[in-house]
Amino acid sequence: MRETIHLYGRYFGLSIRGQMQYRASFVLQSLGQFFGVGIEFVGILALFHRFGTLRGWTLAEVALLYGIVNLAFALAEAFGRGFDQFSAMARTGDFDRLLLRPRSTALQVSAQEFQLRGGRFVQGILALLWAAHALAVTWTAAKVALLLASIFGGACVFYGLFVFQATACFWTVESLEIWNAVTYGGTATAQYPPTIYQPWFRRFFTFVVPLACMNYLPASAIIGRGAALGVPPLLQWTAPLIGVGFLLVSLGAWRFGERHYRSTGS
Repeated sequence: MRETIHLYGRYFGLSIRGQMQYRASFVLQSLGQFFGVGIEFVGILALFHRFGTLRGWTLAEVALLYGIVNLAFALAEAFGRGFDQFSAMARTGDFDRLLLRPRSTALQVSAQEFQLRGGRFVQGILALLWAAHALAVTWTAAKVALLLASIFGGACVFYGLFVFQATACFWTVESLEIWNAVTYGGTATAQYPPTIYQPWFRRFFTFVVPLACMNYLPASAIIGRGAALGVPPLLQWTAPLIGVGFLLVSLGAWRFGERHYRSTGS
């Protein structure tokens, strides 16, 4: 285990040093992402300027949801970029080389590339800091821990989605665009309380892709909203663990797909 962690760290260091060779490009990409993601929050500001509240949720409360989901996605995108781009490896047959190495293919694919773009991450931090200041919440150690756990759990869910997306390539070769609806689309969806959506849509992003368990339920516990979606407070505090379970299931699916890989013949 220690050797695996050391190897992963080496991969990470090499990727970061490679990106820092072009610092101007890195800064410009980060700024572009920052302003691109910022437009989404401008849309939220315009919405609340017009209506005041959203199904009883204030701007500061939605900013808490916004910060959690964007931080979670930024972490998953940074460390799961290899799975996000796996379709190219499946299509060209480069994945065959990984099968010959005495290391986990999941480790090797995940370490193919790390994407450090701080725009979304900084945007999420700023939203969280403002929400924490604006909300009438007494921040105890338990609530801070729940907030951090929800970010980690959300990152696990998005990372798991990238793994599922890559796993599908064992049969489809190309990555299907439908996965963008639950990764990038899921990010946009989870920025708002799920109570504004239709029941079937709300159930999908709670029980199939458990994004509501990562930010809405913990956020409801933090701000004291009671039994959100009919879930008792105790389960709201433990909801981030579902993200870890989702990631483990996705890795199990990856191993299943790997056993059925037939190569491209190239």
